Amino acid sequence: MENSTKVTEFILVGLTDDPKLQIPLFIIFFLIYLITLLGNLGMIVLILLDSRLHTPMYFFLSNLSLVDFGYSSAVTPKVMAGFLTGGKVIPHDACVSQFFFFVAFITVENFLLASMAYDRYAAVCKPLHYTTTMTTNVCARLAIVSYICGFLNASIHTGNIFRLSFCRSNVVNHFFCDAPPLLALSCSEHYITEMVIFFVVGFNDLFAVLVILVSYLFIFITILKMNSSEGRQKTFSTCASHLTAVSIFYGTGIFMYLQPSSSHSMDTDKVASVFYTMVIPMLNPVVYTLRNKEVKNAFRKTVGKAMSSIRFTY
Repeated sequence: MENSTKVTEFILVGLTDDPKLQIPLFIIFFLIYLITLLGNLGMIVLILLDSRLHTPMYFFLSNLSLVDFGYSSAVTPKVMAGFLTGGKVIPHDACVSQFFFFVAFITVENFLLASMAYDRYAAVCKPLHYTTTMTTNVCARLAIVSYICGFLNASIHTGNIFRLSFCRSNVVNHFFCDAPPLLALSCSEHYITEMVIFFVVGFNDLFAVLVILVSYLFIFITILKMNSSEGRQKTFSTCASHLTAVSIFYGTGIFMYLQPSSSHSMDTDKVASVFYTMVIPMLNPVVYTLRNKEVKNAFRKTVGKAMSSIRFTY
């Protein structure tokens, strides 16, 4: 019976074999990762330090920043190390861990985006009931459920894929351990595995997208009923930023996973993967928070206090 993995390590092909591109790509990805770390971890610290940001919206944003940091860190450091040292080997257990945490965090983000859409619906459409709707307990439960769903989903997919036998090859045609290239290496029958991925990912995405679409449908109806053009513009601007990020996130995920394995082009998948593993986590702090006046004011206040403390010390 083929019920065990026959390899102890995998070889990641990476993005390119061109030696002239290794250092430039390392520099680019290092800068992207640095911005991701500073943006997301800085946002978490800022929200914790400033009491004016202790609201449901910023509670979800802090969790989103944590998740972005998590799934970017699951992939990017290994990619940078490959550019710098040329090392492409990843142990089997490390591959399992990378896949698990990437799937877990990206699934958590999926449900956090839906929770954020519901939060915006409550704020825009039911402003008088907002404080009683989005209570601390409700926010905590939404976040906890998001994490539970994320790690449960990761457990299902990790067990489902790594129960297969990888006896054809150990060369993964990707820059990290992802489902499609791993399935391509399996010599086991993996039709059921593909169907599980298709239906579970499809259900998770469909549920979250429906929550987002319904929430924004009511938001747009409320916006159209507003008498103040300034109010409409301000509310729509917030929605447009959120919907742009949501479109990138879900569009890339659907393109990657909700298609038959025979239709996959690994080179195209790699480009798409760069967006959702590295670029989206970098952009989210900008899209969601850095354009917000409250965050800018909190940042100036925190920096001002830090500078005053330094001057007082010296």
